[in-house]
Formats: sequence, structure tokens, C-alpha cells
Amino acid sequence: MFTRLFAIALLVMTAFPTLAADPANTLSDPENTLYMDLKDGRVVIELRADLAPNHVARIKELARQGFYDGIVFHRVIDGFMAQTGDPTGTGRGGSGQNLNAEFSDAKHLRGTVSMARGPQDVNSADSQFFICFDDQPALDGQYTIFGQVTFGMEHVDAIKRGNPQLNGMVTNPDKIITLRVAADVDQAATSETTAEEGAAEEAAKQTGTAAEPTEETKESVFDAMDKAEDKADEAAEKASGTAEDAVENVKENATEAVEKELESTEMPKITPPSEEGVDLPALKSAE
Repeated sequence: MFTRLFAIALLVMTAFPTLAADPANTLSDPENTLYMDLKDGRVVIELRADLAPNHVARIKELARQGFYDGIVFHRVIDGFMAQTGDPTGTGRGGSGQNLNAEFSDAKHLRGTVSMARGPQDVNSADSQFFICFDDQPALDGQYTIFGQVTFGMEHVDAIKRGNPQLNGMVTNPDKIITLRVAADVDQAATSETTAEEGAAEEAAKQTGTAAEPTEETKESVFDAMDKAEDKADEAAEKASGTAEDAVENVKENATEAVEKELESTEMPKITPPSEEGVDLPALKSAE
């Protein structure tokens, strides 16, 4: 009993941390969550549509188009931020659609995701964004915050740094492998799982139907078993009768052979000793 309780407790203790470590189990709004896959793992970004609805809508649109897949982190400054979103990798490119600024009272903290823009025009944000390595209060109110890293910040920390003397420009930079809206990824995974389960269930049904014999099949099997048993009994009886007849025949043949042998053999004649002139000692009579 104690061993069973201990095993259950151990299972619970190990299961809950696993659930907490899975980003899919901590999402409050998959439609407003991004999965950004980097070389070291997945980063989960909570989108702040309450702060910057137009920027969030545009970022999701580009993500669903696969725009960010393969784009590099062209500017990475240690202790400051990692910048990406430029398809040219130079810091001067974008998607071709500028967005009006949506500044807010939100703070630039570690893991904050904010839009990059030109130094002279606050409405020049396009597709480029940056992730803060540490708190950056000097940026507050000057850049549009649209998200926050909630999982996998250690993977952001592992992004390759750039050259400080070149304003953080990176040689052979790391890249975004994929950037997806979580709702799309989770739905696709659920559909795939459902399809696999459905196929497995259908296969199991087909296997079960093929293996289950019909009543006619059962009767045919039983009839065959009865016939086989009758034939076996009949064969055994015949074999037994044949063996008995064989024994009787052997006995009869042996008896006849012995009798014939006796008839043809001349037995020696036994002559009493007295007839051969042999004096037998006289028997003493009892006195």
C-alpha cells in the first residue's frame, strides 16, 4: 500500500513541472501569441493587442505569410537588444508598409518586444522589431511595444552578438527559423493528432471485424471438431479389435504348432529299473 501511494505521489510531482514547462499549457490567448523558433529552442511571445492593435494585426498577418521565416538578427547589442525583421539583413529593409505609432505607458523591460523605426519619423515602423535583453527605460514612450516574451527568454539570450564598434551589426548572424501564430500551430497539431487517432481507431475496428468469427463459422468449426472426434473413436475401436484378433490368432497358431510338434515327436520309453535286472534294496518293515 505504501509503495503504491509513493509511486502516485512521485508521478504527480514529476507531472506538474512538465506541464508548467510546456508553453502550450500556459497560453491564455493562442490567437494573440507567437511561437518564434530559434536554433536553441522555442520562444513564446504574448502579443499586446490592448496596447498596439494595429501593430499586432500586421505582425500576425506577416507571420501567417511566412514573412519572418529565415530572417536574421542583423543587429544585436549585448545588454541592450536583438533586432530582426529586415528581409535584406541590412537594417534598411521591410515589408513595404509603414505603421502609425501606437505609443503607450508600458515599460521596456527584459523580454519586451517593440517596433524598430527610423530616427526622424515615429510613423516609420514596418516589419522590424527588437527584443530587450534588459530593462531599457530610455526607450519608454518612444517605441511601440506590442509584445512580451513569456517563455524561452534563455534562447533569446543565446542569440549571437554583433560588433559593438559597428553598432551591433552581426557577421554570420543567427536567424528566425519560423515565426507563427500559436493558434495556427496548435490547431494544426490537434488536427494531425485527431487524424492519427481516427486512422488508428478505424484500423482497430477493421482488425476486430476481421478477427471476430461469425456464428456460421463457429458452427462449421464445431461440426468439424465433432466429425474428427467420431472418426478418431472409430479408428481407435477398429485398431483395438484388430489387435485383439491378432493376439487370438497368434495364440491359436502357437497351440496348433505345439500340438503338431508333439504328434510328430517320438517320446523315449521309460523302463522301470527292476525290469533291467537291477536288485532294489528291500524295504525294512516297521517293527
